[in-house]
Amino acid sequence: MSTPRPTTTLDDRPIPVRAKLAAAWTSFMFLYAYVDILNFFTPGVVEDILDGRVFEFDLSQTFSTAALILVAIPILMVVLSTTLPARAARNTNLVVASLYVPVTVFNIVGASWLYFYGLGIVLELTLLAIIVRCALTWPRTAS
Repeated sequence: MSTPRPTTTLDDRPIPVRAKLAAAWTSFMFLYAYVDILNFFTPGVVEDILDGRVFEFDLSQTFSTAALILVAIPILMVVLSTTLPARAARNTNLVVASLYVPVTVFNIVGASWLYFYGLGIVLELTLLAIIVRCALTWPRTAS
């Protein structure tokens, strides 16, 4: 006969806000990238790219630079969330996440695979909401 093991509680320490924000931005970027990558499997997309078009836009240095900026900002938010002073990190997260809501919603325009894009957008918006909530509820210390 074996002796019963004592029950223990799992260690569940609070996660620092900065870590939550960095994790949310990292998750956002994975979704952002994978929706774009998986989109290549949509019929006609690769052919359009080879013909020099993405959605309604001509492929150009301007288009590629704008796309890089749209991707680079959330990537940089991982670093900024962990390195900026608290007040600046909070405000930057609130502003950037709020600005990415319309950018994210715009991605549904002209989408032919609504379930695919719809799910991607809902997940991205959920992460943006988590970022805004974490930044809004950033704990304060007594002065």
